[in-house]
Amino acid sequence: MDKYGLIGYPLGHSFSIGYFNEKFDNENINARYINFEIPSIEDFIEVIDSNPELRGLNVTIPYKEQVIPYLDSLSPEATAIGAVNVIRVTHKGKKTQLKGFNSDVIGFTRSIEPLLERHHKKALILGTGGASKAIDFGLKSLGLETKFVSRTKRDGILCYEDITADIIREYNVIVNCTPLGMYPNVDSCPKLPYEAMDSHTLLYDLLYNPDETLFMTKGREQGAVVKNGLEMLLLQAFASWEFWNGKEQR
Repeated sequence: MDKYGLIGYPLGHSFSIGYFNEKFDNENINARYINFEIPSIEDFIEVIDSNPELRGLNVTIPYKEQVIPYLDSLSPEATAIGAVNVIRVTHKGKKTQLKGFNSDVIGFTRSIEPLLERHHKKALILGTGGASKAIDFGLKSLGLETKFVSRTKRDGILCYEDITADIIREYNVIVNCTPLGMYPNVDSCPKLPYEAMDSHTLLYDLLYNPDETLFMTKGREQGAVVKNGLEMLLLQAFASWEFWNGKEQR
């Protein structure tokens, strides 16, 4: 039986394990998906060595960047982004080949592209973690100019106190890559001048629990178009399966 799985720490609620095991059952695929909760990236090799049936892995926090030195090769997107969330495991004799991919960018761009209008030319990316790099890559590939927003001021990065009404009107695509507003902390949201938003504003939240975060609600109340990260998650899972089975995709 083939094995697939997820590495990360800690692993609480995992979308992938339910999605893939249901897929395997429904499509009569002789495989199982397992969560590998590893407290240190040094444990990664043991996961590979002790699971010879392993064909693929997903990678989540905090290992999307830390896992790269353990891999034999990377896709062009993963190289450019500097983060991996899908690994294809290929066994050739006694040699195991590990190739890293990034499905964040595929899931995100395919999900947000139908919502983009001609007036959407500039985007704010809230957060500077692993996922935000893929979002930056994806937005630029769609022709948007981007700016990162963080809690701490650094060169080329805005902090939340810098965000004025004028900036909101200029950068009218805003993508939340932070955990602010995620269940159970549903009463929190990024600190922004929401009152400056209107029907030209597009708010995209990578979170999907709850269905509508406070970030989305506050924007929608001003007329903004809003979307959560559930479709991105489904598209990512689909892309993972394609990568594992050797179907390179754009």
